Amino acid sequence: MRVLIALGGNAMTGPGGDASTESQQKAISLACEPLADLIVDGHDIVLTHGNGPQVGNLLVKNEMAASEVPPVPLDWCVAQTQATIGFTIQNALSAALLSRGVHRGIAALVTRTVVDIDDPAFRRPTKPIGRYLPRERAQQLIDHGQHWQDRGERGWRRVVASPTPIEVLDVATMSALVTSGHVVIAAGGGGIPVARAADGTLRGVEAVIDKDLTATVLARSLAVDVLLIATDVSHVMVDFGTPQARALEQISARELREHAHAGQFGSGSMGPKVEAILGFVNGGGQRAVITSLDRIADGVSGVYGTVVESARA
Repeated sequence: MRVLIALGGNAMTGPGGDASTESQQKAISLACEPLADLIVDGHDIVLTHGNGPQVGNLLVKNEMAASEVPPVPLDWCVAQTQATIGFTIQNALSAALLSRGVHRGIAALVTRTVVDIDDPAFRRPTKPIGRYLPRERAQQLIDHGQHWQDRGERGWRRVVASPTPIEVLDVATMSALVTSGHVVIAAGGGGIPVARAADGTLRGVEAVIDKDLTATVLARSLAVDVLLIATDVSHVMVDFGTPQARALEQISARELREHAHAGQFGSGSMGPKVEAILGFVNGGGQRAVITSLDRIADGVSGVYGTVVESARA
């Protein structure tokens, strides 16, 4: 099968969110072991990934250097982290495959995602990113055109737009690579946010795109059979934190949507993942799964995790 796997940020960092170079390399190497098993089993794999900790590191560098050099815009931050994480996955996955006696081409693409410049998210930025700062330090960045909010005792925090992804560019190139036997790594961090001008030209914009929602757009464009979102839990839970808490296993799209409408899933955590798998299945995808990285093989097979099947499957 053709499978798109979206790796969460926890697959890219060490314990406690340690984002040192060494911890990232070790975490990515561990993540690539089950991915290599899927490839050996004959699946065509496309990977996408988060980049929150890595962009966070760049934002700290922006803050510390703001009095010396202009901050790097978010579209540049996403491009830089895509390339860094992409080549790290390439190295780690190549090593995992070689240990299994398999040679496979792996292509990491710096990928743009189109958003609508008239998306309401740009008029009211709400997505918090980066760390908290005291007012006087936040002011340096406000002077560079950034949006910051007073969050009370914790300090000030930057907020940015998080628009809806419309189109992932260069899908034809990705499809050709997959068809030729390559593993493709693309649209990391939701893709570099770009907007189209009236004359058709593209420009980067200050925004972050939810990587799970982009994964749905990419999965549908590539006509994959299975979309799997790998996270740090084995199943989606309802009534989380209560004595009635229970894991969702095989579930219909209708039932999962009802839970979402009932407010079961947080907008900053499981909510976008649930929206992503519902969007994929409702758009014609065969199977969508949310589960832990160590069980992705069972998830792809549909026997583990929170699994939503197409009504036609």
